[in-house]
Amino acid sequence: MVVVVGRLGGEFMVTNLAAYRFVELTGLKELREELISLCKGVGLKGTILLSVEGVNLFVAGPGEAVSKLMERLRQISGLEDFEGKVSESDDQPFRRMLVRIKKEIISFGVEGVEPGKRTSPKLQAKELKQWLDEGRKITLLDTRNDYEVKLGTFEGAVVPDIKTFREFPKAVSELPEGMKDETVVMFCTGGIRCEKAGPFMEMEGFKNVYQLDGGILKYFEECGGDHYDGECFVFDQRVGVDPALRETPTTVCYACQAPLDEEDQEDVRYVEGETCPHCFVPEPERMAERICEVQGKLDAICEVFPGSEAQENRRPVNVSAKYDRWQLGDMLVDQFPQVSREEWTERCVAGRFVSYGEKARGMDHVVRAGERILQVFPPAVEPDVARGIRIVWDDEAVVVVEKPAPLPMHASGRYHRNTLQFLMNEVYEPKYLRSVHRLDANTRGLVLFARTRRFCRLMQRQFLEGKVEKIYRVRVQGHPEWDEKVCEAAISADPEGPGGRVVDEEGLAARTDFSVKERCGDGTAWLEAKLGSGRTNQIRVHLWELGFPVVGDPCYLLGGKMGDKQTLEVGDAPMELEAWKLGFSHPVTGEWMVFENGTSNVEG
Repeated sequence: MVVVVGRLGGEFMVTNLAAYRFVELTGLKELREELISLCKGVGLKGTILLSVEGVNLFVAGPGEAVSKLMERLRQISGLEDFEGKVSESDDQPFRRMLVRIKKEIISFGVEGVEPGKRTSPKLQAKELKQWLDEGRKITLLDTRNDYEVKLGTFEGAVVPDIKTFREFPKAVSELPEGMKDETVVMFCTGGIRCEKAGPFMEMEGFKNVYQLDGGILKYFEECGGDHYDGECFVFDQRVGVDPALRETPTTVCYACQAPLDEEDQEDVRYVEGETCPHCFVPEPERMAERICEVQGKLDAICEVFPGSEAQENRRPVNVSAKYDRWQLGDMLVDQFPQVSREEWTERCVAGRFVSYGEKARGMDHVVRAGERILQVFPPAVEPDVARGIRIVWDDEAVVVVEKPAPLPMHASGRYHRNTLQFLMNEVYEPKYLRSVHRLDANTRGLVLFARTRRFCRLMQRQFLEGKVEKIYRVRVQGHPEWDEKVCEAAISADPEGPGGRVVDEEGLAARTDFSVKERCGDGTAWLEAKLGSGRTNQIRVHLWELGFPVVGDPCYLLGGKMGDKQTLEVGDAPMELEAWKLGFSHPVTGEWMVFENGTSNVEG
């Protein structure tokens, strides 16, 4: 019988009703619509689960509303004497009203278990207490999930380590064989799990199985807390109730749903809405998990590179203030002098330059500062690139990557999708990373990315102000006669030949500090190079100027000669230049971070 609750302290109390019944039901869709309308109409909130095997509900609201719901349910065949457990609370424990149709009202997943037809014998709460008072030899078996058991259970109970009720059958198979001949009393919160657990255990050969009628809550109601240690987890916003069925201070973790007592809530690892002592993972472990996930995606994408399939590509051409009111053809020739005017003309005539509105632009189109024009590249298969990109650091601000070679950083020449930036965008979408600096396609080693535009600006400022430590390992042709050398030759701003740079007195200021580490018997030498600036091909150009070009460099050759290509092909002998050490101040913590060959060191 449902009791209509009156006022307490001038306020209406909330009536909480928990009830279930295994009974064959039909017409579930029509019943669902009727019940949702009824409950919302009388002000009830909570959840009702309907299934062909029965009904399971937990609702709360005015006492009169609870009575109306039960009156309607008792009109259904098999529910004429339907009863439930009633409790009271000061506040409404639910946010909304849901009525759902499910395959099972309590998920178990074992065929042949039909509580509507047969269940294990029920043991009344007072009789269980008497057995326990007498010290009768019984085995108490808790059928609840691990997070529920954490709040409390019967003294001496056997507690299988399960996270969901579907794991219970496996847990039963791991119980001692001798338990099959013992008197087993199983229990759960309100009794519903035991309706299925009991028959299943009998199917598995357990001979004397009882289920606590009404579960822990009924035991609390009739017997209090005798022989029970702790409180009982309940599936509403109260989280836990004590043996007097009063709400406890226990809360639940938003992230992992674990119940948290007062001690848990005082733990430094508890951050409301984020973590608790049970799910807190130290940042190094979280980072390792992130890196593992991203690395897996990256390796999968690189099995067949995106550029291996011919696709049309589009690349923006941005108009800087310098070219305001220039003709498009003049701007292209000035900005990309390595390409002839004839070639640009052919591309324009072929309709390969369009506005963002798809309007074709010719050589005589007058551009404006800030305008963006798309250059269209017809479908073509891109050259293969090196595999083996490795993520070595990934936090809230920066990502550090080991880049293999040959692999271009950005779209250029024949490369559109087979680039480091494109591949990183693919695995980090929809939040694309921003490269803070660049490495040549032929240079392997450490590359720094930022997670946001703001972090990128902060890190680039460190590069511009010379506050970043960048050290390269390089193998050169020949034996320098010096042990230490500073090269400050200016480097041309515009490319020459296959896209390289040369020393130019009117070029951009540059500085590289070299030190010889080993002179090898094969006529080569290993050097360390420390960058004081960041010009295109800087180390390669400076070594070329000094007469010691990099081993394997396809562009800067012995004798001051320039080769006919800039980027190596997969399978070519590697260029022996590696960005092996990178040090910078973290943009959030200010800590000094050093990476060497994929290892890291954070200093205060």
